[in-house]
Amino acid sequence: MDESDLISGDDGKLRCSWCVGHDDYVAYHDTEWGFPVGDDRRLFEKLCLEGFQSGLSWLTILRKREAFRRSFAGFDFKKIACFGPRHVERMLQDASIVRHRGKLESAIENARRALLLVDELGSIAAYFWRFETEPETLPTPRTTSPEAVALSKDLKKRGWTFVGPTTTYAFMQAMGLVNDHLEGCAARPRAEKARKMFRRP
Repeated sequence: MDESDLISGDDGKLRCSWCVGHDDYVAYHDTEWGFPVGDDRRLFEKLCLEGFQSGLSWLTILRKREAFRRSFAGFDFKKIACFGPRHVERMLQDASIVRHRGKLESAIENARRALLLVDELGSIAAYFWRFETEPETLPTPRTTSPEAVALSKDLKKRGWTFVGPTTTYAFMQAMGLVNDHLEGCAARPRAEKARKMFRRP
C-alpha cells in the first residue's frame, strides 16, 4: 500500500483517499461503505445503483440517490417488478436520474429476478452473503475478486444484467461483504467490528 492511498481529512482523521474532497463522499465512506448490510431493499438498491454507475463516477450516483429512490419506489423490488413500459418512459423524462433505457429496463428485470431469489432462499441477503470474501485472502487495492467473479457469473446465469465482476465487487465492498477500508483508515476498525457483530442471514 502506498502512503498516498490514505489521506488526512479536515478533522485530522486518516481515510481512504478516494473519499476526501467532498463532504457527502466522506459521510458515505465513514458511515456506509464497508459496513455489513442484511436488508434486502438496501442490497437491491446498491446493486442497481452500481449498474447505473457504469461509465460514471460514484459521486454522481450518490448525489442522485434520493431521486433514484423516488423514481424506483424506494427500491422495493416487489413494486419495481410490476413496472412496465410507461414507467420506463416516465423515468426517461426525469432529468434528476440517469436516463439510460437499457439500465432502467435492467433494474426492472433484475427486480423480477430478485423475487425468484426470495422464493428460492427466503431473502436476497441469504443469497448475496454466500459470496462473502474471507478477509485473510484479501490483497488491496483491487477492483475484483474470485468471489465477485463467481457472483457475477451466477447472477448472469439467473438472468440479471449490468452485473459484471467489477460491478459486483464494488457492491460487495459497499455492503460489507468485504472490508476494503485500508489499514490505517479511521473507519476500518469500526467496519470490522460491525462485521464481527453482524448476524449473517
